[in-house]
Amino acid sequence: MPAYLVIHPHGQKRDDALIEAPDLVLHFEAGWAVLADTNGICLAIPSGQGASIQRVDKKTEDHAGGG
Repeated sequence: MPAYLVIHPHGQKRDDALIEAPDLVLHFEAGWAVLADTNGICLAIPSGQGASIQRVDKKTEDHAGGG
């Protein structure tokens, strides 16, 4: 499941946030970082805010090993 950790600069005194959803996507639009799923926008952050966004989900293999 896609998951993103949003970390704000210490001086902003905002809580960091973990956003996750089965169909979550991150895209950038007109100076904004936008996290959205099929229901719409979950979180939008302006690029000038200085937040860091890291993908933190555990990736799984889509195929089994074999020969």
